[in-house]
Amino acid sequence: MRIGLNRFIKYFFSLLEEFKEALKNENVLRQEFFLSLVLIPTGFLIGETSTQKILLISSILLIPISEILNYSIKFSVEIMLKENQHLSKKIKHIGSAAIFLAIGNVFITWILILFF
Repeated sequence: MRIGLNRFIKYFFSLLEEFKEALKNENVLRQEFFLSLVLIPTGFLIGETSTQKILLISSILLIPISEILNYSIKFSVEIMLKENQHLSKKIKHIGSAAIFLAIGNVFITWILILFF
């Protein structure tokens, strides 16, 4: 059991370093992360019920998660598909569309909870 906990702790700190590196290198991710730091406490304050709070906060968390996934997809595509620029461009656009949907989800969720 002790070995598993040590591995988990090492893995956690390794992931934390990778996250710091992504924040350092990706301007958009950094902006979305800091926006999330403002909007998550706002979601706690605005939500009247536990369900509303969960919806407000989880919708915000989807944006940086989508951005990190898009960042990893773009990085992988640039390495693997240097010759096929058309396919590479198409894959990157699909990743960007996922971020667009996550942002749209935030707007819809927040507007429905705030005004209806």
